[in-house]
Amino acid sequence: MVGIDEVAERARVSTATVSRALSGRGYVAEGTRARVHEAARELGYVVSAGASALASGRTRNVGVVVPFLSHWFFAAVVEGAQSALQEHGYDLTLYNLSGGADARARVFDDLLLRQRVDAVLAIGLELTPEEAGRLHSLRKPVVGLGGPLPGVPALGIDDRAAVRLATEHLISLGHERIGYIGGSADFDLDFHLPTMRQLGYRDALTEAGIEIDPKIERGADFTLRGGNDAAKQLLGAPRNRPTAIVAASDVMAIGAILAARELGLNIPSDLSVTGLDGIPDGEFFGLTTVAQYPAEQGRHVAQLLIDRLAGLVEDSAPAAASVRSEDGAPPATTSPTAGPALARELPVELIVRESTARPRP
Repeated sequence: MVGIDEVAERARVSTATVSRALSGRGYVAEGTRARVHEAARELGYVVSAGASALASGRTRNVGVVVPFLSHWFFAAVVEGAQSALQEHGYDLTLYNLSGGADARARVFDDLLLRQRVDAVLAIGLELTPEEAGRLHSLRKPVVGLGGPLPGVPALGIDDRAAVRLATEHLISLGHERIGYIGGSADFDLDFHLPTMRQLGYRDALTEAGIEIDPKIERGADFTLRGGNDAAKQLLGAPRNRPTAIVAASDVMAIGAILAARELGLNIPSDLSVTGLDGIPDGEFFGLTTVAQYPAEQGRHVAQLLIDRLAGLVEDSAPAAASVRSEDGAPPATTSPTAGPALARELPVELIVRESTARPRP
C-alpha cells in the first residue's frame, strides 16, 4: 500500500504538510495543497477514515440540521455547504426536522449527542436555550445560518433591509400606492422573518413620506397559491387598487403576477411586482427581485465551520442581555452565559427585470 511518506516525496513536502493538506486541518498554501492532492491521486493514496478518526479523535463528519428540505432555499444551502465541506474532506449527515416536535426532540436529545459528528451546522433554526445548551455540551463547533443564536456564531442576510431595498426600488420609479404580501402571524416563527420583512417594507414607505395603509397589506403562507389569493384580494377593488406590490418571497410574487394576469392586468404597465429570494424560476417570469444566493450562503457558513475546526476563529465573548428595539422589532436571541453571535451579514442584490416600471400617468 502507498504510504504518506511516498506522497510527501512525490509532492516535495513534509509528511506533516501532506497530513494538513489532505485532512483540511491547518493552513496549507493553495498551490501546495493542489500539488499534494495531485500526488495522492497519481499514487492512489487514500486516507484511512478509521485510522484518521482514531489518531485525531475526529470523524470527518459534520451534522447539518434543517427544518425541512421541501423548500428550495434549504436544498440550495445544503448543496452549497456540502460542496465546501467536500472540498475539505468532510462528509455531511443531514438531520431533517420536518417530522415535527418529536423529530426535533429526537435530534437534539439523542442523535447529535451520539458524538458521531465533529461539528454542527444549524440552518434556519432559532434554537431554544435548552437546545443550544445541548449543542454546547458536545464541546464541538456549532455555527448557524439565518439569524442570531444563543452563543453561536451565525451568518445571515438582513431581511428587513432586503425588503426595504425592494420597496425603495418601486418608490424610485414613482409608485406611491404600494401593496404588500407577506407571511401571516402563523409563520412568524424562526427569527421572526415575516415580521422583519414587513418592517422593511414599512421603513421604506415612512422614509419616503408615504402613509402606511394596512388595507393594502395581506398575509400569506409563502406559497404560490398564498401569493395568488392575497394578490386577488388586493387587486379586486379597482378604485382602491395598488399600482405595485412588494411580496416577501419570490414564490408569492409569482403568485401575484399570475393573479394579475387572471384579472386582465398587464405586468408592468398596470401593476409592478417585486419579490425576494432570487429563485431560478424568477427569471422566466421576468421578476424583479432581491436575490440572496442561498448556495453561496451555504458555502460561507460551511467555511466558517471549517475555520473553527481548524482553530482559525476564536469563540465569542460573554453576551449582553437582549433588548427589544423601540420600533417593536423582536430582539436578537442571546444567552446570559454564552456569547453573542459572531453575526456576519451576507450580501443581497437587487435584480431589476421586466416586472417593474413607472406607474401609468
